[in-house]
Amino acid sequence: MIDFGLVTEGIIDQVVIENILYGYFDDPDLLIQPLQPDRDKDSYGGWEKVFEYCESQEFIEALGSCTYIIIHIDTDVSDNKNFDILKHEAGTGRELSVGELRDRVVAKFKEIIGKKCHNFQYEEYEEKFIFAIAIHSIECWLLPLYCDDPKKAAKIKGCDKQLTKCLKKKNSKIKIEKTLDYYEQISRKYSKPKELTQYYPKNPSLKIFIEEMQTRNITL
Repeated sequence: MIDFGLVTEGIIDQVVIENILYGYFDDPDLLIQPLQPDRDKDSYGGWEKVFEYCESQEFIEALGSCTYIIIHIDTDVSDNKNFDILKHEAGTGRELSVGELRDRVVAKFKEIIGKKCHNFQYEEYEEKFIFAIAIHSIECWLLPLYCDDPKKAAKIKGCDKQLTKCLKKKNSKIKIEKTLDYYEQISRKYSKPKELTQYYPKNPSLKIFIEEMQTRNITL
């Protein structure tokens, strides 16, 4: 039976990606394992924990128990030390495109996994990994659901504030919360295949994530 392990920055990222997976596969009973953070163990999140987990023994063990492992990270602080991926081209200062930045983050994960997991080559398990690189945050992936303006739906900067504005425009009395239940609620439209198909192309890094899954031809 096919199942998916989630390695994410936080639990709110997990529920957004879960709803996307439910919609993509049209299966509300899809088997999904939150690996990092582990909700049952009250473990901590953050981008540093994503990299740490991908270097851990737990990650090696998950390769045996999960059919696919989805690795998520936001790129809002990719310039930080230990993340070490510049958003601009060194020398020219040119801002990297969404695709270029995403590819550099994926390359870093491939290097980490291949270097730290000494008992196998990355290529041996390459088909297991699906990368959910949110540029520059998971909130950007929610903009198409609530921002009618295509330019706002496609934003990659200031998405948290933009999402709040669009949510309040839809419902002026709505209370914005950084909680699992709230993010499950505002991403729930993605759990419907028609809604997901309608909205995912409007945000560039979400579109890349969906297109990567399409290339796998995964059959449940």
